[in-house]
Amino acid sequence: MQSLDAFAGAILANLDSRAMRRTLSETARQDQPWVLRDGQRLLSFCCNDYLNLSTHPAVIEAAVAATQQFGAGAGASRLVTGNHPLYAALEARLARLKGTEDACVFGSGYLANLGIVPVLAGRNDLVLVDELAHACLWAGATLTRGRVLRFRHNDLAHLEALLASERAAHPRVLVLTDGVFSMDGDLAPLAEMAVLTQRYDAWLMSDDAHGIGVVGGGRGSAHAGPTAASVPLQMGTLSKAVGGYGGYLCASRPVIDLIRTRARTFIYSTGLPPGTVAAAAAALDVIDADPAFAAQPLRKARLFTGLTGLPEAASPIVPLVLGDEVAALEASRTLAQAGFLVSAIRPPTVPDGTARLRFTFTAQHPEPEIARLAALVKDRILAGRV
Repeated sequence: MQSLDAFAGAILANLDSRAMRRTLSETARQDQPWVLRDGQRLLSFCCNDYLNLSTHPAVIEAAVAATQQFGAGAGASRLVTGNHPLYAALEARLARLKGTEDACVFGSGYLANLGIVPVLAGRNDLVLVDELAHACLWAGATLTRGRVLRFRHNDLAHLEALLASERAAHPRVLVLTDGVFSMDGDLAPLAEMAVLTQRYDAWLMSDDAHGIGVVGGGRGSAHAGPTAASVPLQMGTLSKAVGGYGGYLCASRPVIDLIRTRARTFIYSTGLPPGTVAAAAAALDVIDADPAFAAQPLRKARLFTGLTGLPEAASPIVPLVLGDEVAALEASRTLAQAGFLVSAIRPPTVPDGTARLRFTFTAQHPEPEIARLAALVKDRILAGRV
């Protein structure tokens, strides 16, 4: 296997030369939002557990009770024997939250998008994707084997131009976008996109991984405006603000029935463990019961942007684009020396030339620490003194 090792080694050497290699760092999240990494206690500003629900007592209690009652695993795919009794309650809960007829839970958000998109579009169809949409939406689009075109980020005029020029040549058109963009923190104009796609009989699908629980009163990005956007396909995850693991699609009952019948990542994956499903349902109960609590991450992100002079946050995600990969890594190290964990995000996760720090804010972040972080960012990083 010398040729295999040589192949891997050459690619890694090239990545090293461009400050692009990834490595794992063991991180213990026992006292969140603080973490222990490499023997150092750091206040983390790079976790997607926006409401800190992964350690909420009610969520943990639900997971433990379900595990004791039903076991540690599902044992099979959901279409065989893995559809344990807790699934129906969670899917009904998600549908109510999103205002749809039904929901289908997948093993992860990535699996959801890889399964959903190819069911709804095929070889002769058109898939239009926001250029900054998450990698799993792009992967799902590729699996359709249809025509895949990108539209400029949040550019309604460009999207309409593509629909006007291309719609008639394809039997079906699917439009894919993030609801909250994971690396930029801005929101898609879903209300306007919904009107536009309906005009051209195109189907709009939003990935609300970073919206559920923290915008729109906890209901997500389709509900963030004055009135709910009519998004027929609302996908998301249970692994961020919900604090657990899994993905979902909320849609009409016929669509969900079709997904359960045809989505390969649903059919051929073992069901989620009972404890994971129960934890998600308990977390949704917390979100639904206290909208003011769900609003805390965005409020704290806006505190940070106000103190630093950065554009006002639209979500708990605040990017600080530095451009160069080495600069982003050095800025991350500077913050770590002061006790803050903020990861450097580099291509291909973001476009070339847009390496950045990505700050994420949670309900439990202490405001004095946010002020200390903001002062450091303003005085060192924004002032070019890293």
